[in-house]
Amino acid sequence: MSEYFGEPESTVLDEQFLKKVAKLQTPQNLAGIVKREGIHFDEVLDLTLECRNIAVIENLREFTSLAKLYLNNNLIEKIEGLDCLINLTCLNLSFNKIQKIEGLESLQKLEVLNLSNNKIAVIENMDKLEKLSHFCIANNLIEQLDNVLYMRKFKNLFTLTLSGNPVSKVDDYKLFIAAYFPNLMCLDYKILNENTKNDASIKYQYALEEMRREELQEQQAINADKSQEAELQLHTDAFVEFLNGSYLFKSMFKDDPEVETLHCVPEDEMVDLCMQLFQIGLAEHKQRETEVKSFFSGQAKTVADCQQKASQILAHFERQHQQRIDELEQLSDPDEIKEKINQCNDEIKQLCKSFMSLEFQLVSQLEEITTKLDTSISNMVGNFSDNQNFFQNVRNIAVATLEKVANDDLEENMSDEVRMLFTDKDTVMSALTAGHDNHVMKINDRETLMATRVNAWKVVLINEIQDKQLKQHRMRISDLHRYADYLREQLAKFLE
Repeated sequence: MSEYFGEPESTVLDEQFLKKVAKLQTPQNLAGIVKREGIHFDEVLDLTLECRNIAVIENLREFTSLAKLYLNNNLIEKIEGLDCLINLTCLNLSFNKIQKIEGLESLQKLEVLNLSNNKIAVIENMDKLEKLSHFCIANNLIEQLDNVLYMRKFKNLFTLTLSGNPVSKVDDYKLFIAAYFPNLMCLDYKILNENTKNDASIKYQYALEEMRREELQEQQAINADKSQEAELQLHTDAFVEFLNGSYLFKSMFKDDPEVETLHCVPEDEMVDLCMQLFQIGLAEHKQRETEVKSFFSGQAKTVADCQQKASQILAHFERQHQQRIDELEQLSDPDEIKEKINQCNDEIKQLCKSFMSLEFQLVSQLEEITTKLDTSISNMVGNFSDNQNFFQNVRNIAVATLEKVANDDLEENMSDEVRMLFTDKDTVMSALTAGHDNHVMKINDRETLMATRVNAWKVVLINEIQDKQLKQHRMRISDLHRYADYLREQLAKFLE
């Protein structure tokens, strides 16, 4: 009786319901395949779920190939459950009860979005929709023109529909939109003509110039942040982040009570040491990248050569096999048919033997080049780890400073307090020894971290390569067995 009193009963998007809907929407030319093999959610491209009394978006994670989704005219209150639909280009959520734009972060391929006839008051949370070209948000609760400017970030926006919102009743609404969205071709289902665009650009000329300056500054700041992030990522990938400056020096003396008195220990020389290690790290990273790229290039060539040989073997076999099938179709004597089938099965065995021999040859070649990569990378990692042992050089700097004191060869700008301190070698050594453990810990920790990370990177790289090779090997073997089974089933029909 719920259809007569209050809200209609909502529909649950469970597996059974989705299979039923997907089957009903299957194209006629694919109906036979679906009937025989069943519905595969990951192959569905379009899904129409309109007017189904759906209240919650759920159980769509397997529709990974879905391009168009229609959920209009339902009871949906929240945009959710769309994270796995990364190939979605069109989404219709019109005529629902949605109050907030959210849950669209994964839909980076989305081009068409319809949110009309909901209860949305703010345009927000759409930053990732860079390909958006058609946006309909008519008949909602949007009031502020400034909020509409949020859409300026979408450079591909072609059509915008805001009619039915309070904002569409503001004075000069049309000219405002035309001015701030110069690439827009259609507003509220009507073409924006050139006269309107010209009038808009004249009226809002100064405001537009100011906004463009602000946007340029914002973009420059964003680009600077991205550049800084990319640079830091490069340093991190090379395991030498924060070594291109005085960071390590300052961290060593951060908790040293004598840091102010002994600041005459040359910071520049220590920073130079860090910079040397930093440059070595970047160079080693580039060398490792070159080695890995060379490996993948060689791997691809090895696989391609094997595939070419396999294709030649298969093409020759299929020509011969088709001839044998044609001969079988001409035979009527059961004994002759059986003898011919035995001959065909022998040829299939020979084909499998040839393929297996080729496969194990490929596996052997891949193992060989992977072992070479492992050895080469291990040597690089070892060399890089050896370059990290620069703490002795740091101590040498302190010793050299003491020797200058002994020879009265101090810097002219050294303070009297420090000069007096350095005349007492025991006092200086005592002060240095007090901070020694902390210094050793800071440097050793950094050395250990670098060595651990670069070795971990090497292990992960080689393991991933080997795991992928093993999966591909198993897949090729499985494909061979399936093909052989298909050929044998083909032959078995002649015995029926």
